[in-house]
Amino acid sequence: MIETTALTPSMGVQVHGIDSLDDDAVIAACLEALKWRGVLLIRGLDLDEAGQVAFSKKLGPVLAPAGKEIFTVSLDPSKSPSAEYLKGTFHWHIDDTTNDIPAKATMLACKHAAMVGGGTEFASTYAAYDNLPEHDRKRYEGLRVVHSFEASQRLVNPDPTEEQLAAWRRLPTHETALVWDRKDGRRSLVLGATADHIVGVPESESREILDELLAWTTQERFSYTHEWQQGDVVIWDNTGMLHRALPYDPSSERLMHRTTIAGNEAWG
Repeated sequence: MIETTALTPSMGVQVHGIDSLDDDAVIAACLEALKWRGVLLIRGLDLDEAGQVAFSKKLGPVLAPAGKEIFTVSLDPSKSPSAEYLKGTFHWHIDDTTNDIPAKATMLACKHAAMVGGGTEFASTYAAYDNLPEHDRKRYEGLRVVHSFEASQRLVNPDPTEEQLAAWRRLPTHETALVWDRKDGRRSLVLGATADHIVGVPESESREILDELLAWTTQERFSYTHEWQQGDVVIWDNTGMLHRALPYDPSSERLMHRTTIAGNEAWG
């Protein structure tokens, strides 16, 4: 029998008692929990690659960039060609802010946990918006933000070479609403490392608003920190959860397998 435990008062749920991932009732319960709690934890599921892909496909269509449904998350370049880029994930972000339609959800399966550090933090942009004072809601209403890969990479490397800068700028920017009116009637915030500037607002004021709002959203009452154990599976709502990896030694054996579930709602 499936049982659930809240991870924090405002977000997250741990699911216990899963006997079979082929049970439609289990999948329905996972999807419902993911929608309303944002982060779903299943301890000790210990999925292999085929099992992770199969589970992911029950939650929605799985994206396969470069033809691969499993993406290896590691700071070891021999295990992940994206190791350098992954350093940017130590900053709060939402995936796919430069795409027209963001991924619906992300699944991480822990193959090896770091001995020290390497946890993953989540912050609910739904809860953050819901708890904003009314004067702040009015202040942010109608504001639009330009997101860029360059903005996130400058947090890692503030003094890029001309070649690095040119490579970053080859990727398109994208404009979104700061406050996203969702199809289901809820509202969430779209911010994080890729948030470059607010359209039509002076640079200093734009940065102040974005930094202030990020600090508000990532305060403890809207957040959850997951300390990984081998075999853990965590799924989160990419459209409403900021996330970041906590620092760990690059020589650590920390290894994750990621699958990404396609989205169906364009940014506001």
